Amino acid sequence: MAESVLEPCTTSYSFKVSIFILFFLIFPFLNPFSSAFPLSFDTNATEAVNLETEEDMGLLLFFKLQFRETPLPSWDVNVPLSNWTGVTRSNQTGRVTGLNLTRFNLSGQVHPCLCNLTFLETLVLSHNSFNNSIPSCLWKLWSLKTLDLSYNMLTLLIPSTFATTMSKLIELDLSHNMLSDEIPMWIGNVSMSLEKLNLGFNSFHGDIPKSLLNLMSLKYLDLSHNSLMGNVGDFNQELVSLNLESNLLSGTLPCLYSSRESLTLLNLANNSILGGIPTCISSLGGLTQLNLSRNELRYGISPRLVFSERLCLLDLSYNELSGKIPSRIVEASDKSGLLLLDLSHNQFSGNIPVTITELKSLQALFLSYNLLVGEIPERIGNLTYLQVIDLSHNFLTGSIPLNIVGCFQLLVLILNSNNLSGEIQPVLDALDSLKIFDIGNNKISGEIPLTLAGCKSLEVVDLSSNNLSGSLNDAITKWSNLKFLSLARNKFSGSLPSWLFTFQAIHTLDFSGNKFSGYIPDGNFNTSPNFYNGDIRKTIPAVPSISARSLDIKLSLIADETSLSFNYNLTTTIGIDLSDNLLHGEIPEGLFGLHGLEYLNLSYNFLNGPVPGSLGKLQKLKALDLSHNSLSGHIPENITVLRNLTVLNLSYNCFSGVIPTKRGYWKFPGAFAGNPDLCMESSGNVCQRTLPVEPGKKFEEEMEEGPLSVWIFCISALVSFYVGIVVLFCSSRTRSCILQTKSLAG
Repeated sequence: MAESVLEPCTTSYSFKVSIFILFFLIFPFLNPFSSAFPLSFDTNATEAVNLETEEDMGLLLFFKLQFRETPLPSWDVNVPLSNWTGVTRSNQTGRVTGLNLTRFNLSGQVHPCLCNLTFLETLVLSHNSFNNSIPSCLWKLWSLKTLDLSYNMLTLLIPSTFATTMSKLIELDLSHNMLSDEIPMWIGNVSMSLEKLNLGFNSFHGDIPKSLLNLMSLKYLDLSHNSLMGNVGDFNQELVSLNLESNLLSGTLPCLYSSRESLTLLNLANNSILGGIPTCISSLGGLTQLNLSRNELRYGISPRLVFSERLCLLDLSYNELSGKIPSRIVEASDKSGLLLLDLSHNQFSGNIPVTITELKSLQALFLSYNLLVGEIPERIGNLTYLQVIDLSHNFLTGSIPLNIVGCFQLLVLILNSNNLSGEIQPVLDALDSLKIFDIGNNKISGEIPLTLAGCKSLEVVDLSSNNLSGSLNDAITKWSNLKFLSLARNKFSGSLPSWLFTFQAIHTLDFSGNKFSGYIPDGNFNTSPNFYNGDIRKTIPAVPSISARSLDIKLSLIADETSLSFNYNLTTTIGIDLSDNLLHGEIPEGLFGLHGLEYLNLSYNFLNGPVPGSLGKLQKLKALDLSHNSLSGHIPENITVLRNLTVLNLSYNCFSGVIPTKRGYWKFPGAFAGNPDLCMESSGNVCQRTLPVEPGKKFEEEMEEGPLSVWIFCISALVSFYVGIVVLFCSSRTRSCILQTKSLAG
């Protein structure tokens, strides 16, 4: 019964459509659809069209009628069928053999009348908005070789009773839809000629059908981004590509012996695969891409696990692998085609193997978040094709090797959170393509070399938490593409330069925890559109620290598999942090005119004067900290109009006056502590001068501080008692010296 509902276009119906079209060709003045189908027609072309061609034309016109808007203007009886957009017809029979309507913004159901295009070999309706179910009659198209319905909103895969009739089907792509339930068993029997099957990016669950494990014609299988469970299974055919990424698969890694010569891509990332990496994986001699990241793999990597020099991509990141990094990764390192090596987020220990520097083709090296020690190999500069180096979050020592400038194509250098020392060498200016330079949280000293002005491509610079010193030089102004700059927690001194806010692309400046003095530079606040508009795409909410940022680096192989495409996404709060310095004077009025600011921290300085009245313009502000200064005057009333403000700290200043409870200040408990001349309005218009404690001091912290305070008190009492005893029993000269020393120490 369901089949008859889905197939209103039977053969007799198609014949009627053809007769109908012929009718309004002969009698145009009777055509009620003249606006949709122009009436003039070439007589010679009409004579050349046989009845079967007219039937196909009628079916396509009927298919077009289901769309309110007509995105197919060339589909017209006045235009030869061979000139219709997306339509391919046979020169011999005149029948329609191909229909490709990708990216035509079509919607609704895939109409079953297409099932009567019986000579159809290719049907591509991808990248549209078709919904509901896939008509089961499509499986009756015995000539069909390619069926592509990907990138739609299809929700139902109706059970097929015609699977065995599609003996010629080679490619089936139903990816990027909303298909759910279990993958039907018949999908593996739909065609004994099926070579490519893509069901990725749906909502399928259950096990991988056994029929797919034994479909001998299958070469390319993509079931990624579903919710499939169970073991991966040992496929029995000669696969070329197997992508099962982002499922719920478990068990151990299969050896895939049947595909040991044919398999080029194996992607099992983001599953729950257990155990170690079996050495049999290296027997996959044709493998070019292996991605086992984000699983639960553990143990060390066997030295016998050596891959063919054909391998281009090896990603074992986000596992629990341990031991030393193997000295040999591929059979012949000098002939290796390895482009990307990612061993990050594991538990590898020991030194970085020098043999990695022999991988001449390497373009990306990720070893971050491990337990690596020792120095960065000096010969790393031999990797002249290297674009990305990330060795962060290890225990590396020594200095940044000078030979690293040999990586002249370097785009990303991330060495943060190690124990590196030494100075930033002036020769680093040779890395003039560098976009990301992150050496934060190390022990690097000295000044920022003037020569770094040559790194004009820099976009992200993080030098925070080091021992850098000196004043800011004009080299920084040459970084015209700068988006993120952090010099926080160093020993920089001197006054802030007038060009501080002049970067066109900047949206994060963090100079906190230094010894900058003088005034906050006034003027030059009108240069950064990000500070003004706040139009950076982001997901991280404002927090009481501007240091929070997310740097997502993406590398993917391009078509010819000889190079990587590089892009990155920087997610951060738009803001300025000048806290914990020696700044004085008033807050410039223009600073509060930066409408796009989400975060502003000027705390722990010596700023004075009132809060600028332009504060109310910061409508996107989420966090404001002006605490521990000498600011005076009344609390600005326009603070309450800042609807996005969630963090406010004005404590320990010299503010005065009354804080009205009706203006919503109650949302910021403790924001006004430490202002002796400030009081909170309470019931009966009585002014309450006992303000809540400083924000951020939680009950748990007070409990943690309690025992420590008692311990310090006891030690202090014991020392005082000891000094008193000594004073009593020593000579007058000795007593005088001890008391004087104690007084100075106090």
